[in-house]
This record gives sequence, structure tokens and C-alpha cells, in this order.
Amino acid sequence: MKTNAKVVIYTKDPCPYCTRAINFLNARDIPFEEIDLTGNQAEMDRMKNETGWATMPIILINKELVGGYTDLVALENDNKLEAMLAK
Repeated sequence: MKTNAKVVIYTKDPCPYCTRAINFLNARDIPFEEIDLTGNQAEMDRMKNETGWATMPIILINKELVGGYTDLVALENDNKLEAMLAK
């Protein structure tokens, strides 16, 4: 999918939902930047506080919080993901 949107996914390992989110984006050819916070609890806590999102992954599109994997899938199911990526 062609997009100018900046997609950033904060992950940790192990994290099955992080893996699912990455596979979801890759399967749709959506370019993204992965920031692996494995072993960096301070940065994980900072991102959780900054975004208000308590679990991993933390997915942002153009600095706007999407949420986690299930939220990403819900956006696609509601036909809203493409619009967010078009911004």
C-alpha cells in the first residue's frame, strides 16, 4: 500500500501481539518503523505514560495513537485504516 503516513510501532520481545501487528503491516506492504523496547523498562514506561496505552505494541500513525494490534485490525475492518494512511 502506498502511503506517506509515518507508522511507528513500539514492540518488546516476547510479545505475540507485536509479532501479529508487524505481520499485518508487512502483509499489506505498509512501511513502518519498529522501535524495540525489549529490556528498556524506563522507555516502555515513558511511552505508556506519554500515550496512555498500557500494553505493547503501541502503534502510532502520524504521531496519532492507534492502540495495539486488535485496534489496528479494527481500523481496517471499519475501512478507516486507508484513510489514516492517506493523511
